[in-house]
Amino acid sequence: MTLATAGPSAWSQPFFHHALLAGTFIALAAGLVGYFLVLRAQVFTGDALSHVAFTGAMAALAGGYDLRLGLFAGCVGAGLLLAGVGRRGRADDVVTGSAFAWILGLGSFFLTLYTSSRSGVTGGGAGTTVLFGSIFGLNGGQTLVAVLIGAGICVAVLLIARPLLFATLDEAVAAARGVPVRVLGLGFLALVGACAGEATQAVGSLLLLGLLAAPAGAAVRLADRPFLGLGLSAGLAVLEMWTGLAISALVPTLPPSFAIMAAATAVYVATFLFARLRAVGPAVVTME
Repeated sequence: MTLATAGPSAWSQPFFHHALLAGTFIALAAGLVGYFLVLRAQVFTGDALSHVAFTGAMAALAGGYDLRLGLFAGCVGAGLLLAGVGRRGRADDVVTGSAFAWILGLGSFFLTLYTSSRSGVTGGGAGTTVLFGSIFGLNGGQTLVAVLIGAGICVAVLLIARPLLFATLDEAVAAARGVPVRVLGLGFLALVGACAGEATQAVGSLLLLGLLAAPAGAAVRLADRPFLGLGLSAGLAVLEMWTGLAISALVPTLPPSFAIMAAATAVYVATFLFARLRAVGPAVVTME
């Protein structure tokens, strides 16, 4: 995006349409996946996958492949690995934390290889793109891929939502009732990995956790019923995506990833005020 296309006129540009379409499906997937991440106390896994996204993308570029191949292969593979070595298909925090150091080291190593092979001309730019996202740089083909992957993740999450919720709320009873708890855990973290790989293109690996956790955290605070919370999480994620893209188009000095995360943070902070008012309200009535 250039200064010439900044402002309301930017909304009619193809780059904005691509970003809006791709961002909508990315946000829907992140909202649905993120809600279960919060319920299952696996938010730390999302943080781990943000590190893996950077390393996977840099590894693909260093090997001469499309960075999206590294994003998806790395994130999905890491999700399955963390679930496999964790307890009953859950990624334990100890396991996740232990992987952080060497994952970041590998990412730095692959970035150095890629930069050296390209004589430093494009290496820094590619690293910045992975770290902070480039949703306004998506072309038609990339947008179509993002829509298809996002829609596929949404459908898959909705298909397993009921048994996954059962396994999340009472794992032992779910297993006794014949629910394949471990398979569900593996499948869910594979979906988390796919969502992380796709969302990295929108907000970058550094801010990936915010898109997964902030809308879901707000939904958990606002809704007591699980499926209402699931829908609210997806809705908030889309609303925050739209708001961030619109603000970034109006103010070109603000990167879209920052604007999206600013909107998500503002909504999450607002839920604290809402919860405080809801808690204080009955007490005030009683005193009167």
